[in-house]
Amino acid sequence: MPKFAATSYEFTPYVDAKNWIGGEWVDSAGGQTMDVINPRHGKVMAKVTLGGMPDVDQAVKAANAVVGDWRDRPMRERAQVMYRLKQLMERDVDELAWLVSHENGKTFNESKAEVLKGIECVEYGCALPNLGAGTQLDVSRGVNCRIVYESLGVCGGVTPFNFPNMVPLWMIPQVLVGGNAFILKPSEQVPLSCIRLAELLQEAGLPDGIFNIVNGAKDAVEALCDHPGIDAVAFVGSTRVAKLVYGRGAATGKRMLCLGGAKNHLMIVPDADLELTAQNVVASFTGCAGQRCMAASVLVAVGEVQHIIDEIATQASKLVVGEDIGAITNTESVARITGYIDRAEGDGAKLLVDGRGKAADAGGYWVGPTLIDNVPAGHPAASEEIFGPVLSIVRVDTVDEAIALENSNAYGNASSIYTTNGEVARYVTERVEAGMVGVNIGVPVPREPFGFGGWNHSKFGQGNITGWDGFRFWTRVRKITSKWAQQKDQTWMS
Repeated sequence: MPKFAATSYEFTPYVDAKNWIGGEWVDSAGGQTMDVINPRHGKVMAKVTLGGMPDVDQAVKAANAVVGDWRDRPMRERAQVMYRLKQLMERDVDELAWLVSHENGKTFNESKAEVLKGIECVEYGCALPNLGAGTQLDVSRGVNCRIVYESLGVCGGVTPFNFPNMVPLWMIPQVLVGGNAFILKPSEQVPLSCIRLAELLQEAGLPDGIFNIVNGAKDAVEALCDHPGIDAVAFVGSTRVAKLVYGRGAATGKRMLCLGGAKNHLMIVPDADLELTAQNVVASFTGCAGQRCMAASVLVAVGEVQHIIDEIATQASKLVVGEDIGAITNTESVARITGYIDRAEGDGAKLLVDGRGKAADAGGYWVGPTLIDNVPAGHPAASEEIFGPVLSIVRVDTVDEAIALENSNAYGNASSIYTTNGEVARYVTERVEAGMVGVNIGVPVPREPFGFGGWNHSKFGQGNITGWDGFRFWTRVRKITSKWAQQKDQTWMS
């Protein structure tokens, strides 16, 4: 496969995305394909094959042929692949970033940040042999208990369109170092970053068949859930689909962890630092064109904070689409996002910044930063996931009202408080219904070794998908109790 040749935003086509099974590129059994669109230009840059159960079955067979040998290798040896993958990704970081930018629509800087975060996930995989060494203890005279982490077998993962390089790497290091084989189903909208990862893993020395890709849409996801040869599946996407995937996979006895959507609330109080807060809030709701589950969706303005809102509006209005803010992934998303803006305006809300009709490169999909003031708490713009560069402002009088507003929404992914008062910060962080909380940070993503995962309708299943929880999700614990000599005294274990 050739390297991706782009070094600018100029439209650059790429090779078609086939399935990667047993170390070979193959077409799907059904022969169907769909277009992969560059969102900045609205043009076809490649095609992707669409697979289903026959393709998943082929990948399971390829994985089963080699997973026994991979499982039996020492964990430290398995981790060497991650060391080499990290070096290869660092070598090709700009190429990988341009590929993300072209298939997803992010700016180059955002895309490079994504790849660097993916490298950080790989780096954490290098440390797993030390973290996963297990523990042992003499629990009685002559009796020793120890635990070991063993592989599950063949596992599957489904990843979204918004982070085509990073989110697969939330899973790959833990799955592979844990001794499993993996079948990845990337978003059919952005399959190209994953096919580059497949070749880099092969170059890093991963045995063929341990990592496989089955491209496709709904049929491929359902096949991963239904196939009896797959032991665990992780999913990242919308809440609606996460619930369906979790239920379908769990019904077959699989271990499941499914991350869904979000409606993240940022609370600002009058003592918040003006410069820090304004800059941070704007970055949170406009970064990656708002197409990330950690983006700010609702700004809860507590009391007299008009001076901060004015500065947020000023900074947001200066952002230039195509330079400071990337494209929206597809035309359907543009229609959905602008529909929320239209409805809020029609219902009496005030547009402080209006991103409708903004455009950069001709033919692309664009929505500029949008700031909507005086949105009622129950309005769709304040309660439903928009997944675009739109921030709805809801005004309240007290911190307790702000917390109640946050806790009334069905999601529980992230929440942040902007204040210079430590007592206020602690009061909020201890009471909001969110798995990830920020203080003066609008995108409170935990970095390795801390795990990523929300609460409530933002996650279905136990644990976090990254960090130590991620490793434990893809492994099972064996407890071994041993005794090698008869003791003269007696205990209940004798």
